[in-house]
Amino acid sequence: MLDPKILEDFGAKMSALLANSPAADLEKNAKALMSGLLGKLDLVTREEFDVQAQVLARTREKLKLLEARVEALEKSRNGA
Repeated sequence: MLDPKILEDFGAKMSALLANSPAADLEKNAKALMSGLLGKLDLVTREEFDVQAQVLARTREKLKLLEARVEALEKSRNGA
């Protein structure tokens, strides 16, 4: 989703723009506003996403194996 580097670059640019102006309060307010907005979003880190993707892949593999096992059991039951 959002790369932390992008947010850091944005913050650095805002700081550079506002460093020479009397708008230090504006910078603080902008940072607080952005933090509040990002805090309300339901975001996960890339690491958390990757872990859940791996869990899902393992679960799908187990499901395939169980489906094959059930199918085999049903065939043997119907054949007997």
